[in-house]
Amino acid sequence: MNRFFYLFPAVLLLLFSKSDLHAQVDEEYDSIADNVLFRKEMNGSLIIHSNGWGLEFRAGRNQSIFTKWMFEANLLEMKDSKEIKSINPFFTNTRSYYYGKLNAIYMIRAGAGQQRMLNRKPYFGGVELRLFYSGGLSVAFTKPVYLNIIKLDESTYRYITVTERYDPENHFPDNIYGRASFTKGFNQLKPYPGIYLKTGLNVEFGTINQKPKTVEAGIALDVFARPVPIMAFRDPSQFFFTLYLSAGIGKRYD
Repeated sequence: MNRFFYLFPAVLLLLFSKSDLHAQVDEEYDSIADNVLFRKEMNGSLIIHSNGWGLEFRAGRNQSIFTKWMFEANLLEMKDSKEIKSINPFFTNTRSYYYGKLNAIYMIRAGAGQQRMLNRKPYFGGVELRLFYSGGLSVAFTKPVYLNIIKLDESTYRYITVTERYDPENHFPDNIYGRASFTKGFNQLKPYPGIYLKTGLNVEFGTINQKPKTVEAGIALDVFARPVPIMAFRDPSQFFFTLYLSAGIGKRYD
């Protein structure tokens, strides 16, 4: 009987220890299971670059633990570094505009690339680094700039405003009332085909492997077959070099 009193606590201690061990193993297994290598991935990002902003969509497939092929599409606004916002000080309720700007530029990229893992994120969370490079086709679309122009109505001898396409020979700071409607000029888009190259560093963080959160920093070069005109008083360029930073969320699945 005395032996039973000695053995009973030992058996209970062993059972509870075994139960705790199983719970820890199950918990670790669930965490590791969430960090398995999913074959497919898609994500969307907001881009801020040195000449504007944009959106990005990517879809990819893992080749191995360390390499991944990605297909991407970008929609970007591209500004000129010399754009300066202006306003007519001689009239009230005027709208701001960019003096000398001939065209607004919108760019579409479509291409593919590869990501190479530099370090793998541990199952309990952390940071994962990837080096990436990509390239493909790029098309810039020019949208003519329209302005509201101040003119004298000879029949009433009053000032009126009319909407006209910007003409550097006839439109000046003293007769420009402001920018016209944003939608004006979309029916006159003109394409400029080209190619692009990108490279940089992709940083993934968080604890849920199926829902990655990323920050990316890199450089991009767009080269076009013909010079793309933006400003009236500058030579058009075939080359657009930008630095960018993006943030996005995604989904991994099989």
